Amino acid sequence: MTAAMKIKMMLITRKMTAAQLAAALNIAPSTLSGKFSRDNFSEKDLKEISDILDFDYDIVFTDRKTGKKI
Repeated sequence: MTAAMKIKMMLITRKMTAAQLAAALNIAPSTLSGKFSRDNFSEKDLKEISDILDFDYDIVFTDRKTGKKI
């Protein structure tokens, strides 16, 4: 699942629109729309969005050979 899809699911959960999220991020709705269409979110964006929407943000790397998570 892409980051854009996950953010849309979080927005639905919080009953928030993309325009409201853009306002909370202090960016133009068109800028956020572009990030959604290109699925182009930086780690900083994801952390800020998760804070605004009150979700935890975790990055997990998994070793393909052993399955060990880092």
